Amino acid sequence: MDWIQEHLTETWLGLTVLLGVAEMFSLDLVLAMLATGAAAGMVTSLATDLIVVQFLVAILTSLGMLALVRPSLVAKLQTGPELRLGHTKLIGTQGLVTNPISALSPGEVKLAGEMWRAAPYDETLTIEPGETVEVLDIRGATAYVHPVPRLEA
Repeated sequence: MDWIQEHLTETWLGLTVLLGVAEMFSLDLVLAMLATGAAAGMVTSLATDLIVVQFLVAILTSLGMLALVRPSLVAKLQTGPELRLGHTKLIGTQGLVTNPISALSPGEVKLAGEMWRAAPYDETLTIEPGETVEVLDIRGATAYVHPVPRLEA
């Protein structure tokens, strides 16, 4: 116990490293916040020999990090871009009609450099070649499309 009191800076540093390594295995950011508090205790030990002050600084820093910093970090780590894989990534994209499209005879549309079988989303429509369409749904290997409105000049 006397060694710890004589080497408080090293003790705080060891605790900081121990908590930091343990955080690498838990990945819940609680131990990282505690490690920050231990680092604050270490810095305080350089300024004063009062153990009570060092503990208070370490505890207050840890609690502050847990209450103020951790929630925003967790929120940032848990939210990310929506990943759409496969054919669903084509929904919402625009393509060019190459063969006429109607409910009775599906045509073709060029989407993202590939030719896709296409049918109108609204079965009453007939879409002519050269029209720009937007993909609203994909069922199987057929893209269900709707014409993109054009501004007439």
